[in-house]
Amino acid sequence: MKNWFLYVLVVLSLTEFGGCKSGDKPNPTPNPPVAAVDTVGRFQNPQLTAAPDPWVTSKDGFYYVMHTTGNSLRIYKTRSMSRLNQARPVTVWTPPATGPNSRDIWAPELFNINNKWYIYYAADNNGVDATHRMFVLENESADPTQGTWVDRGQLNLADNKWAIDGTVLQLDNQLYFAWSGWENDLGGQQNLYLCKLTNPYTAEGPRIRVSTPDYTWEKQGFGVNEGPEFLVHNNTVYLIYSASFCGTDFYALGQLSAPTNANLLTPSSWTKSATPVFGPYSGNGAYSVGHNGFFTSADGTQNWLVYHANAAPGQGCGDQRSLRMQPFGWKADGAPDFGSPTPLTDWIKRPSGE
Repeated sequence: MKNWFLYVLVVLSLTEFGGCKSGDKPNPTPNPPVAAVDTVGRFQNPQLTAAPDPWVTSKDGFYYVMHTTGNSLRIYKTRSMSRLNQARPVTVWTPPATGPNSRDIWAPELFNINNKWYIYYAADNNGVDATHRMFVLENESADPTQGTWVDRGQLNLADNKWAIDGTVLQLDNQLYFAWSGWENDLGGQQNLYLCKLTNPYTAEGPRIRVSTPDYTWEKQGFGVNEGPEFLVHNNTVYLIYSASFCGTDFYALGQLSAPTNANLLTPSSWTKSATPVFGPYSGNGAYSVGHNGFFTSADGTQNWLVYHANAAPGQGCGDQRSLRMQPFGWKADGAPDFGSPTPLTDWIKRPSGE
């Protein structure tokens, strides 16, 4: 998936696991069914099948959800996250036939910055994984499913190396960009990098490496830190990320944290959790859990986690990863407490206010 040579080795040694992250290949087995909401205000996961790398944001009473399709950018719009499976996606962009952003469209994320919408996505040049870079689209419409998306081109990240899974933090009027990348052009392990943005489509300064796979639980298959997502609570910035190769059942969430008043571009400002904060987990229809996002309930009283998972072991990095969601709380020290993945058979109370 990330590094062709390592990928081949992993597939040869883990033949029961799936292949690429792009999710643009047909499924070898059917997806699990999407469960309906019952009459007493509960729902079951998954909310969407074939929905790897989920992302959600909200504005003006609506939630907007995206995920990897591999060959387009689609947005779901809904007032109720527990009824997301009833929303119809709108395709807002399709890639050109050839060129640097023509194939393997991965992990899109949607942000409203200064009253404009931006989509950040990874893409490569005609299926050559080593050419994966981050790209940006802009839309002035109040509704991101409408209006015109303007291509702002490739994000000019320092060193111009392989880059995927970009995300944005706006803190004290400063924009930061985090992503997963290679240290050089030869592939190998994936690290997390951070830089400033001078505006939503222009990077500034060097890329700063804030995390590399250190622990055994980050190196299953091969060393991976990817899918970074910012979460700010009280006076702390958390950077929740996915670790280990997604083709294994050991995919899990890790955590970095830094004080909001620290220099986020100084690696020593960040503290890494020595253990996973969500997963790895194998059972009850939840395998290879990771690549998450966050949202708050409609009334603002609850925090929710969205993530993808497989319904059975060995299903790998393909379209069988479905979108799940569950509430989470906070530990005594202020850190997020994600608990354990909810079994597919469990009924979950709808987000408060729906």
